[in-house]
Amino acid sequence: MKHNLPRLLVLASSLCLVFMQPAILCAGDDPDAPSASENPRTLDQTWIQASSKYDAKRAEILKNVNSMIGEGPFRADWQSLQTYEVPKWYRDAKFGIFVHWGVYSVPAYGDEWYPRLMYIKGSDTYKHHVATYGRQDKFGYKDFIPAFKAERFDPLAWAKLFKESGARYVVPVFEHHDGFAMYDSALSDWTAAKMGPRRDLVGDLAKAVRAEGLHLGASSHRVEHNFFFGVGRTFASDVDDPAFAAFYGPAHTWLEAKKDTPLANDFTFTSQLWLDDWLARSAEIVQKYHPEIMWFDWWIGQPSVRENLTRFAAFYYNASSKYSGFPGVINYKYFAMEEHSAVLDLERGELSDIRPLPWQTDTSISNKSWGYIEGDTFKSPQFIIHQLIDIVSKNGNLLLNVGPRADGTIPEEEQRILREVGTWLKINGEAIYETRPWRVYGEGPTKVAAGAFRDTDTAPFTAEDFRFTEKDGVIYAIELGWPANHEVVIHSLTGATIEQGKEVRSVELLGYGPKIPFEQGSDGLHIHLPEQPVGKYAYCLRVRSAIAP
Repeated sequence: MKHNLPRLLVLASSLCLVFMQPAILCAGDDPDAPSASENPRTLDQTWIQASSKYDAKRAEILKNVNSMIGEGPFRADWQSLQTYEVPKWYRDAKFGIFVHWGVYSVPAYGDEWYPRLMYIKGSDTYKHHVATYGRQDKFGYKDFIPAFKAERFDPLAWAKLFKESGARYVVPVFEHHDGFAMYDSALSDWTAAKMGPRRDLVGDLAKAVRAEGLHLGASSHRVEHNFFFGVGRTFASDVDDPAFAAFYGPAHTWLEAKKDTPLANDFTFTSQLWLDDWLARSAEIVQKYHPEIMWFDWWIGQPSVRENLTRFAAFYYNASSKYSGFPGVINYKYFAMEEHSAVLDLERGELSDIRPLPWQTDTSISNKSWGYIEGDTFKSPQFIIHQLIDIVSKNGNLLLNVGPRADGTIPEEEQRILREVGTWLKINGEAIYETRPWRVYGEGPTKVAAGAFRDTDTAPFTAEDFRFTEKDGVIYAIELGWPANHEVVIHSLTGATIEQGKEVRSVELLGYGPKIPFEQGSDGLHIHLPEQPVGKYAYCLRVRSAIAP
């Protein structure tokens, strides 16, 4: 996951990956970096040797993967995978909670890319780390693990909070780019079950989430770990120590795609064993926790990953169908997968119109980070609710992230925001859950800034802005502000747009008892609202039609 940093991945209007500032450092930058000039195959061998104790278990999982693919119905090719259909529960759910929590919450500085940035000379994070903890060869990222104790983690309280927020699914990060597994993996010693908290954190959360009736997802950023710590080889640091190769990974140089070119132009070295290890780790999560969603970051679209990606997708769809009776959901970014084969995810962004295929936005309550940092700022409940409404009107879901502290507590301000969203959904959820887009997504003067990493670029919505959804023949017109004169004209609802042979028979304001007076005019539906609003942030009108006499 990446966000407001100079080398952030963004999606341009052409939907190409843009790298605003490469973070590549040349081999041999520092004469004290013993491995900086070694070729990538040599570096890979160090990681392979350090990981060899897991070879038998990895081979066992991969054998199971091949067996499950062979059982069908999905094959490991795009022609087969594009027959995938998104399960109804996911399309109905609309709103989920993302959780970024890990060792990076211990320094609580900058953002969740602290593990990489602390090894980039000249960066604010590098300077902060040296000033606070000392040189990276004396105190590296691994040395934060003992302080990651999660001593106040209460999965039942988390699950209850997420339920109160109105979310229908929860997607904790099982492993971020830093390579520290938050689950009990049989393929690594560097896990929360064996170090730090010494507890299967996401396993405990999974049980609590399901006990609340919520769906469980899993987010894995493991594949990016191939290059994540490569910058630590450019000077003397603990990344160079073979004793920690199983944790820091191959740590290759990231040969990023050049500006304004797609991810296909990423030439980072990736070995087949790394790709097989990624497949085995992803499959292990599926086999052990049975997630109904698998969320992946952008690098599964890197050319070398594609073959194993098809294998994982076929395995996951076949396996999840056996576990739950329907295939799971894979969230992907950009062009990583054929668009019918999974669900597109747009990071911190929105679309300008209805997308025929289901899609999702993932964004964070935080304006600065995905993981917990001190001194953070947050989006308002109104912003989040308006974003949810706009996304749902365009056939999408919203996955909203929280960043817990290292001790396992969720910041109080984030809790308050979630409960505010939940209060709104208790009154207005009828216009959100189980709905589908109407003929047009909405009307009004405010247009969203389309594309990834642009969600905060949209101007505030007004009382003239409406978004529409539909369910069981009922149209929901959601007004994104309260008009000062209590009078509304919805121009999209004319005699010509209501279903042929029908006319509007009633208008109701969700949360308000009496029916609302209205007149059907040639310029739209005129509605007379009560003097005082019901609730706040946005107001949902239930418009029923019937066959005209």
